[in-house]
Amino acid sequence: MTVQLLPAARADALKSAPFTYAEVGATAGELPAGYRTISRRVRLSTGFDEAVDRLFGWQVQEASGFRVLASSARVESGSVVELRLGPIKVPCRVVYVVDEPTRQGFAYGTLPGHPERGEEAFVLDRNDDGTVSFTVTAFSRHATLLTKLGGPFGRLAQNLVTERYLGALR
Repeated sequence: MTVQLLPAARADALKSAPFTYAEVGATAGELPAGYRTISRRVRLSTGFDEAVDRLFGWQVQEASGFRVLASSARVESGSVVELRLGPIKVPCRVVYVVDEPTRQGFAYGTLPGHPERGEEAFVLDRNDDGTVSFTVTAFSRHATLLTKLGGPFGRLAQNLVTERYLGALR
């Protein structure tokens, strides 16, 4: 699989769409109340630079089974992405980018049409001992009747996707 560029009209529509939640950027600090939260961290066997290149090339999402259509081949602040899994479309916009010597990553937030409301962050850390850690942090709640009716199955699906994200860089 490779990242496909979104058609310009679709990318423009997503760039101007409102986020579907109020707490934009909250994955960078304390997670908001009233949402289901996840924060999982794993140690990687890959080097920091390689992991950063894969993360910013949308490869975490691709390796997790999503078809990736994005406004840019590499993650940038304000990039939009539409992840697809069969008939399900998952539109998001990059909320912030972390660009520090020992810390790299980004977060994206949900847009109208996403089955959930919330935000997800993907952050790589080069630890003092030279190892690399990958953390996925998210908060979400149901946005559609289908996800509400799915109840615990939706949570299981989210846990599975998070595990696939974490495994994508191992």
